[in-house]
Amino acid sequence: MTPDRLEAIFKMQDALNQRIGVHLPPPNEEEKAKWILNYTRAMQQELAELVDSVPWKWWAKYQKFDEQNARVEVVDLFHFLVSLAQVLGMSAEDVYQAYLKKNAVNHQRQETGYAAKDAGDSRHI
Repeated sequence: MTPDRLEAIFKMQDALNQRIGVHLPPPNEEEKAKWILNYTRAMQQELAELVDSVPWKWWAKYQKFDEQNARVEVVDLFHFLVSLAQVLGMSAEDVYQAYLKKNAVNHQRQETGYAAKDAGDSRHI
């Protein structure tokens, strides 16, 4: 995804949030904490719905993989993830730059075998 498309997604999500009366980022820490919890709980529910798109009941023969629904649930997750970033005051560019930095950290971890946790290797992000 190009940053232009990511920027468009952030703008569309902001418009949707505004339409339903949610103005991000929140004005204070208490509201910020509330919206972080709201969005992470919503994402947990969307993850559960994604799980329900795949046949996870090994004892049930009737289940089928519903790829279309799985795709919809991924997009639902993305809606909430973008809103969560907006709660934290992150723009599309902020997310893109943080992704680049974290991706480099993850590659570095793989190159070194990731044998020990280094809590400081992501502090620059």
